[in-house]
Amino acid sequence: MKRKLLTFLGCALLSGMVQAGGFQVNLQGQKQIGMGHTGTGLALDEASVFFNPGAMSHLRQNGFQLGASAIISKIAYLETAPGNTTAKSDNPTGTPFAAYGVFGKEESNLRFGLGVYTPFGSSVKWGEEWIGRYGLNELSLQAIFIQPTVSYKIGDKIGIGAGVVYSTGGVNLQRSIPVQDQQGNDGHAELDGNASGWGYNAGIYFKPSDKFSVGLTYRSKVEMKVDDGDATFRVASSLASRFPNTSFEATLPLPSNITLGLGFMPSEDLTIAVDVQRVNWSAYDKLRFDYGAAVNGSTFTESARNYEDVFIYRLGAEYKVTDAFALRAGGYYDNTPVQEGYLTPETPDANAIGISGGLGYAISENFQIDASFLYISKEERTDLSNLSGGIGGTYKTNVYIPGLAVSYKF
Repeated sequence: MKRKLLTFLGCALLSGMVQAGGFQVNLQGQKQIGMGHTGTGLALDEASVFFNPGAMSHLRQNGFQLGASAIISKIAYLETAPGNTTAKSDNPTGTPFAAYGVFGKEESNLRFGLGVYTPFGSSVKWGEEWIGRYGLNELSLQAIFIQPTVSYKIGDKIGIGAGVVYSTGGVNLQRSIPVQDQQGNDGHAELDGNASGWGYNAGIYFKPSDKFSVGLTYRSKVEMKVDDGDATFRVASSLASRFPNTSFEATLPLPSNITLGLGFMPSEDLTIAVDVQRVNWSAYDKLRFDYGAAVNGSTFTESARNYEDVFIYRLGAEYKVTDAFALRAGGYYDNTPVQEGYLTPETPDANAIGISGGLGYAISENFQIDASFLYISKEERTDLSNLSGGIGGTYKTNVYIPGLAVSYKF
């Protein structure tokens, strides 16, 4: 029991961070979301700060863009024997945002950009009654990336660019502890902390003709560090010495990404994009927590994660109905990095299919509105081996994500 308690305490917090990153519900640009979140091989708009800094130099107008999405997610759980208990998460709606600015002198090949976006930001809420309450009651996570970027156009066909990333965020996790007070109530644990880290984003963009373009980007690993987080416990007074309120430290590697993107323009009105993305999740092989004081007899916990590197395959298209109105559609297939035996209620991950659509309307020469809708269906997945202290059973996840952005060019 002692080992299981420590495993739950150690696993739950930062694996939830991986849900937001490994979840790969990327929402960094409304045009791109509508096209299956493609964009590495295109110079579409100010969101190139994220998708390909090299393409940013091919944006000849200065501009700003602000967009937001609403993540509506539901997770269903079925206990696979003996009780066949069911549960559904009651997740609050997440509202990640993305803001970009690109500017430079009209005659210059040099462009400067700034991106502020939330690639990690979601919540999971199972409540205190379900069978997996000793693994998780609820989890809330927000991370904000701030990325100043520079891009340079070499001749008419090539652009290169790079940006520095500073990540800051916070996480709150709550779970029940399998120790009861005199009234039979479970104990309660809450882990709350701020995390930060540094990384970078670099890319190259090549457009040899009006019909074809290609881009290659690399987003580095970011080591998210939690320093002096708060671990608080509510237990019977007779157990208080075993579960003291204390601090904790931990580090989570958010994986690097390599993406190759192609753009095809068979006509002035039609653009087709293909992206292949490799996510280097093998950087996340274990998770360790160090506590300021012994919790249930130990000053640290460590558990295996053993995530695998995976590929995401994306396809999208945009058709300009008129000079002011555009329609978009796309989809992708996302392989899960979670191996058999490592499924958890924070990240009940599985291979996923994303289907998206969108539209854009130019109100004037300066203002444009873009909207998107993304539906994600994760395969039903059963995992009973519990190598990572998870809650064995069958999980099914569906996600609905509408989004809207406004942009201004000058």
